[in-house]
Amino acid sequence: MSRWDDEHGRDAERTFAALPPARGRAFARSWWGLAWLRALEDAALEAAVVKSGRRLARAGGVGAVTVRPGRVTAVVRDRGGAAYRADVLLPRLSDEEWAWFADLAVEQAGHMAALLERELPPHLLEDAAVAGIDLLPALGDLDPACDCGAWDHCGHTAALCHQVARLLDEDPFLLLLMRGRDKDAFLAELHVRGTAEPSGVTPPAAGVDAAEAWAAAGILPPLPELPGLPSAPGAPPSFATGAPAAPGVDPAALAHLTGRTAAEAYRLLAAALRGETRTKADLTAAQDAVRLACGPAPAAVTERLAAGSGRGHDGLMTAVRAWRTGGAAALAVLDEDRDVEGVALARARAALEAAWEADERPVFHRSGNRWTVQEEGVQLRLGREGRWWPYRDEGGRWVPAGGADPDPATALASARPEGEVPAAHGS
Repeated sequence: MSRWDDEHGRDAERTFAALPPARGRAFARSWWGLAWLRALEDAALEAAVVKSGRRLARAGGVGAVTVRPGRVTAVVRDRGGAAYRADVLLPRLSDEEWAWFADLAVEQAGHMAALLERELPPHLLEDAAVAGIDLLPALGDLDPACDCGAWDHCGHTAALCHQVARLLDEDPFLLLLMRGRDKDAFLAELHVRGTAEPSGVTPPAAGVDAAEAWAAAGILPPLPELPGLPSAPGAPPSFATGAPAAPGVDPAALAHLTGRTAAEAYRLLAAALRGETRTKADLTAAQDAVRLACGPAPAAVTERLAAGSGRGHDGLMTAVRAWRTGGAAALAVLDEDRDVEGVALARARAALEAAWEADERPVFHRSGNRWTVQEEGVQLRLGREGRWWPYRDEGGRWVPAGGADPDPATALASARPEGEVPAAHGS
C-alpha cells in the first residue's frame, strides 16, 4: 500500500440507508447522474434488463448502498422477495491520473474555490475528460457481479445503478470515492497543493531535444507530439475599428459568428484528441440560426437570427431550449407533429404500459407523436429514435423540459416541477 493509500483514504467507504420508492420522479436530474445511467444503458446487452432494474428500484427493492473505491454494493430484492447481493465494479484512477486531476483543479481558481466550498463544478469534470481523465464511467467501465449468477448486467445490478444515480444527484463527490479517493482527504490534498509547488508529474515534452537532432547528422528527427488542447477557445479579433463597415457587413453579427466558430472548433478538437469520431450534421439555414443563437449575442444579432429562422423571438428562445437538450434531434421533435402507426405505435403503447403500475399510470390524451396529461400540463413526445422527450406547458406554450429518455416515466417526471409527485391517476 502506497503512502497515498495510507494517508489519503483510498480504503474509505460510505453506506447510505435504503431510499424510499421513486414513484413519480426521475432517478437522475443532474447531468452526471444522467451520464451514469447512460453508461448502464450502453453496458447492458438487453434493454429489458435496464427496464427490469428500473422497476425494481422504483418499487423500493434496493437496500442500503455501500460505496467504496472501485465498487458499489447493495442487497436487492426481486418482486418475489428473493434477496441477492449485487455489485457494480469500475476502474480506479491511477496515482498519476489523480495527480493530474489535482493539478488541473488547482490551476483554475474557480475550480479550486468551488471544491473547497464542497461543490463539484461540472466544468472541472469536463476539463478533466478533455485531459483524458474520466471520472464518469465510459463504455465498459460498469462491470456487474450478482449472486443470481448472471454473467452480464441483470435486473439486480441495473436496479443498483439506478439507485446510485439518485445518490449521485445528491452528492456528486461519490464519483471521486468510486474512482479511488475519499472526498475529505482529496480536499485536504488540494489545500496543500494550493500552497505548494505542482505535483511534479509532467507530461512528456513536445518536440525533439536540439542536441539529439543535431547529433543525428542529417537524419530527420521524429515529428513532435501533437500540441495539447488550449485552456479555452480562441478569442476572435475585434471588429470595433471605428472605420465604416463594408456594405452588407454587420460587425456585431460577424463578431458573434467568429466567436461561435471558435467555440465549435474547440469542441471538435477536444473530441478528436479524445479519439472520438463524429458524423457531420447537415443543418438547414433555419436550424443553424438556432445553433448560433445558443451563445451570448447582442440583442440586434438575436433579433436577426429570430427573423432568419422564421420563428420570431419567442419561438427562437423555445428552439434554443430544445437545441440545448439534444441538438438537431431535439429541434426536430419540437417542430414535428407526425402520426405514429403500426409497429412504432405498438412499441410506444407497450412502453407506456410497462412504465407504471396500473394504479399509478397517468391518463394520456394522444395526438400524433404527442401524449399529453392535460390536468398536469405535461407532455411526452416520441422521437423517431424511439426515445421520449419531456415537455411542459408554460403560459400556453409547450416548451422542452429536459433531455430524452428511453423510459417514459423518467421523462415525464422531468417535465414536472422539481419535487412534485402527482397523486395516483388510476388506469
